[in-house]
Amino acid sequence: MKLTLLFRSNNARLVLNIDKQKLLLALLAISGLFLVSSRSTHSPEENIARIQHAKSGFVLQAEEVSLLKTSTEQRMTGVMLKLADMQSQIQRLDALGSRLVEQAKLNPDEFSFNKLPSMGGPLDSSPVEIQVQDELLSKMTSMLEEIQNKAQELTVLESIMLSHHIRQESRLEGKPISTGWLSSYYGIRKDPFSGLPSMHKGLDFAGKEGEPVVATGAGIITWSGSRYGYGELVEIDHGDGLVTRYGHNKELNVKIGDVVTKGQTIAEMGNTGRSTGAHVHYEVIHKGKQQDPLPYVYRKSS
Repeated sequence: MKLTLLFRSNNARLVLNIDKQKLLLALLAISGLFLVSSRSTHSPEENIARIQHAKSGFVLQAEEVSLLKTSTEQRMTGVMLKLADMQSQIQRLDALGSRLVEQAKLNPDEFSFNKLPSMGGPLDSSPVEIQVQDELLSKMTSMLEEIQNKAQELTVLESIMLSHHIRQESRLEGKPISTGWLSSYYGIRKDPFSGLPSMHKGLDFAGKEGEPVVATGAGIITWSGSRYGYGELVEIDHGDGLVTRYGHNKELNVKIGDVVTKGQTIAEMGNTGRSTGAHVHYEVIHKGKQQDPLPYVYRKSS
């Protein structure tokens, strides 16, 4: 059996004879081409490998999300612990402030210690996660503002109490000696050297040489050294125009610029300068004018 194929054109003629065996081979070849062309471009093994790769990627992403969740929870726990610590600090500030207000005998209504902070804001309608975050941030902001406000109030309270303390400490009172006696008063007296009447512009406190001489009020040393007539002299500026002088000392324990407190030893009693024996010449000067120190010596503590 043969198959004859005739191809004709205007200029040529082609006759092709195909026997049975060649025809069968051709059909088999065409079928093979159809089968090859109809196959998937990837084998099942390749597809399975692709699926496994994608699956491993999802597993890795799940692990990363889990780690992120754990990290976020740990951070949230840290934030909550920090908030608790801030709250305890606020409570300590409240307790301290309340005690100081009570000790200073101030009006507690003028301070916000142990009072709830003023808070407000619009209602949040965001999702739960965002709402929790916003609530935490809002609470932290509120607590920080509360701490800052209470710190400012404590600063004001400290300033008030410090002012009270300074006024109390710089208030002149008491004798300039620890032991001894009043030997000469302020006013006109007989000069021990000339025998003539003269103005004595202070008080003399006699005692043993080397006994401590103390400041009668807190202040700043404006003179520490020799001065004509006074011998070894200490001068203290107490503010508000008040100055005290301590003359005829043996030794000086302070220097210019030192800050001294009430009752602090500033010198040792001596007999230097224009003096007839161991004593302290004590003067009080207010706005450049000598005052009688006696009222300051015996004034009562406030």
